[in-house]
Amino acid sequence: MAATFGNYSTAVVEVVDCGFDPGTQNRALERLATQRLSGVISIPVSNITVADAHRALSESGTRLVLLDNAPTGLRPGRDYVSVVSCDNFGLGQGAAELLCAHIPKGGTIGMLTYGIDFFATHEREIAFRKWVETNRPDIVVKVARFTDVQLIAPVVDGMMASHPALAGWFAVWDAPAMQALAALRARDWNVPIATVDLGNEVAIELAAGGPIKGVSAQRPYDQGVTAAIAMLQSLVGREPPTWIALPGLSVTQANVVEAYQAIWHSPCRAS
Repeated sequence: MAATFGNYSTAVVEVVDCGFDPGTQNRALERLATQRLSGVISIPVSNITVADAHRALSESGTRLVLLDNAPTGLRPGRDYVSVVSCDNFGLGQGAAELLCAHIPKGGTIGMLTYGIDFFATHEREIAFRKWVETNRPDIVVKVARFTDVQLIAPVVDGMMASHPALAGWFAVWDAPAMQALAALRARDWNVPIATVDLGNEVAIELAAGGPIKGVSAQRPYDQGVTAAIAMLQSLVGREPPTWIALPGLSVTQANVVEAYQAIWHSPCRAS
């Protein structure tokens, strides 16, 4: 986003990290609404909880572009300019296909899901389930929910205690996948894992040929460029589409280097 805005002489005056906390995001939006900004790009961290603050920001005259999802009740073209997202449903389908290639007939998968009302992860979970039901009806999916990425280990322990014969895991994004991998390794459990998002740690594990067998990767750099262009179009009086979705990329050990460089627009360095 910053690079794209810079190409068009548009200043980025602040970057706010809300830590995925709705209260922090609401306070930030309320403050930004008083600053007479031309526009704000926001990734809503909840649906209902942050809706009023996003609406108030838009009503202050600030143009609003959203990433991944629109809070409940916000209207396209009125409360926000556009939602720019990866294809979360497609990412869930891709992860299911990648993981199920490593699951034996009649196996059971643990699905590590986000226990907070968040559109993007819900879409991935729904798509994962539907792909398995349609393409591998022999596989059973068991759900384990978490609300804190730092507290994955007890969730994994609980699932493995209830289902010690799990043949694989799906985690809705890479951070909980890495936490789950650490918990499994600490207990000498070695099962295939698939996830979404090609972060550095997951990319290294995938390249090394470990339990991470596949990543259904979104393209955050390209998504940022697209969000910036949507904002710029709005600022000059053009109307971008109200929903823009970018396709994902299936990544395995065989193509991880090329995929990493394409996704992050940066060289892949050996470590």
